[in-house]
Amino acid sequence: MRTGVITDSTAYLPSGWALAHDVCIVPVQVIVDAHARDETNADQAAFVISALRSGAQVTTSRPAPMRFTEAIEHVRESGCEQAVILTLSSALSGTYEAACAAAAQSNIPVEVVDSRSIGMGLGFAVMAAVLAAASGANAHDAAARATEQAQSTQIYFYVDTLEYLRRGGRIGSTNARVGTALQVKPILRIADGRVEPVDRVRTESKAITRLIELGLAAQAGRPCLVSISDLDAPERVEAVIDQWQVAAPDSPIIRSTIGGVVGAHTGPGVIAIAVTPEAGLTQVL
Repeated sequence: MRTGVITDSTAYLPSGWALAHDVCIVPVQVIVDAHARDETNADQAAFVISALRSGAQVTTSRPAPMRFTEAIEHVRESGCEQAVILTLSSALSGTYEAACAAAAQSNIPVEVVDSRSIGMGLGFAVMAAVLAAASGANAHDAAARATEQAQSTQIYFYVDTLEYLRRGGRIGSTNARVGTALQVKPILRIADGRVEPVDRVRTESKAITRLIELGLAAQAGRPCLVSISDLDAPERVEAVIDQWQVAAPDSPIIRSTIGGVVGAHTGPGVIAIAVTPEAGLTQVL
């Protein structure tokens, strides 16, 4: 019995990985000046960055349940008899609810997982589901394996400003005002599906150092996979990778790119580090 794996576009998996492992991606939407666009690729993220910098109104929207219905039908037609859907945190988006609505109407068994995460926090859960499905797991067991992976993943990220997160309601206005008034560089994390501040430092270089320290502490001496991601910060992300390789030369690094949906809420310049237990995931890299 084959189990299909479906996720949304905010998993930000490495380029080509989803296609290679038959993962169906449902796009979340970015809305720029009232015009909706599916989150697709780096060109779309570049468009969002340009829109933010020009002062355009940029928001995001969950997929309609029909998009998940179409994805379920796609995996069914490909020979899967059941499916697991993994979405970004329900505390950040209505995507999980849309997936549940589609699953309730499906003519094959479908399990829906609220990852309580985003980016490669969701991406690592997808990898775990794919690994489980490849070993013959049914949808229920693949969902359980993915949930376990998501819960054991830690994500820290750096943003140039809290203003975009404040606009989107992803962080409190008081925190955003304090960060702006003090001109500090914020470091945040995903905790139980929500964005929360971790630290504030005075300079970009100190922020990057602190971000790496938090990521290394998350490894806790265990074999882990590490994802280092950015949006429109090529020099900054290369500096992070270089420093990480010096500090943890045996730690495999997955390089991925943050897309327009998350970029709409963080602004350009964001750097994210996601750390997860290896737990056999290298088999599907």
